[in-house]
Amino acid sequence: MPSKRITFTGHDGSQLAACLDMPEGPHLATALFAHCFTCSKDIAAARRIAQRLATMGLAVLRFDFTGLGHSEGEFANTGFSSNVGDIRAALAYLSDKGMPASLLIGHSLGGAAILKVAPDIKGIKAVATLGTPFDPDHVTHNFGDSLAQIRKNGTAEVDLGGRPFRITREFLDDVEGASIKSELGRLRAALLVLHAPRDAVVGIDNATRIFTAAHHPKSFVTLDDADHLISRASDADYAADMIATWAKRYLDLRPPAPPPGVPEGIVRVSEADPAGFLQDINAGPHHHVKADEPQAYGGTNRGMSPYGFISAGLGACTSMTIRMYARRKGWKLTHVRVDISHDKMHAQDAQAGSGDKIDRFQRDIYLEGTLTQDQRARLLEIADKCPVHRTLERTSKILTKLVT
Repeated sequence: MPSKRITFTGHDGSQLAACLDMPEGPHLATALFAHCFTCSKDIAAARRIAQRLATMGLAVLRFDFTGLGHSEGEFANTGFSSNVGDIRAALAYLSDKGMPASLLIGHSLGGAAILKVAPDIKGIKAVATLGTPFDPDHVTHNFGDSLAQIRKNGTAEVDLGGRPFRITREFLDDVEGASIKSELGRLRAALLVLHAPRDAVVGIDNATRIFTAAHHPKSFVTLDDADHLISRASDADYAADMIATWAKRYLDLRPPAPPPGVPEGIVRVSEADPAGFLQDINAGPHHHVKADEPQAYGGTNRGMSPYGFISAGLGACTSMTIRMYARRKGWKLTHVRVDISHDKMHAQDAQAGSGDKIDRFQRDIYLEGTLTQDQRARLLEIADKCPVHRTLERTSKILTKLVT
């Protein structure tokens, strides 16, 4: 996934640091991600969601709000309104580059700011929120005893997530005067609300209020026991999959024609977790699966192993070949099931002592329906004519080149 480090001008003229994650194939659509309160564009959930969307052809812009991360400006001078202004600036930047956003994603307070902006932006087809408060002033619950000090003295240093932040009375006034209720009523894009019932920072009732206030089409997905930051890799992966699967229903993702001689297009495999072995596998924008290794071999077991995909290809091709033949013959075949197991065994014809092994696929075929013994026997013969079967039986040639 190519990532470009860029800057653009924020609401007050400060230069905001951003990352533009580009797809490795055709660019089909653009998304904007707004991070949570006092977070950054580089939190695990933001990176994984951007990565997953990029595999299906979306460019994703994620940026640091004014005064946070690598962006310029003073955090003490910001508020909910400045976040809204920064999002508008980011959307203007994308439009100026000829890649207007059609999908908006916001996490926590960033989600509220996204909802505030979305109804006024032409071309927005879908909006997704994660752990988002219904009232922006919900964020003040994190200030604890410092809240009274801020009101009295006009400012106070507040510990948020182990880091000190200067919060002003102007910030309190800004978030307390903000509301997204009317914007939710005007939202005409599809809405996806993702929220964890046990979110200790933003309660699940916020998701209920957001969902109720919005018009259809709208969807709600629980993040189960995920924390507010969606910090676990498995939770971030789940959220990314949900957003990707949901969004492609509303976005116009039409890839160009495949290269000559490759009628099914290119299968693209992208590393999803450099610390493990998880891989995103995409065949165009609409077909996605994950590959991984079992935990015993250093993986996280979040997808089939590479050999599992070979077995799946053999089983699927066998079943399809049998079905096509039975359909053409008009035979009463009602169901096909193919079980595949794979192992390696010493080759009988290998040179003695070489230790060479060959791959052995055990294929068990189950046929249901009113079929004669002759028909069953013929369908078993047809199974051996499956194209994948033939590919595995004969020697294939694999041409490899290093592109970069």
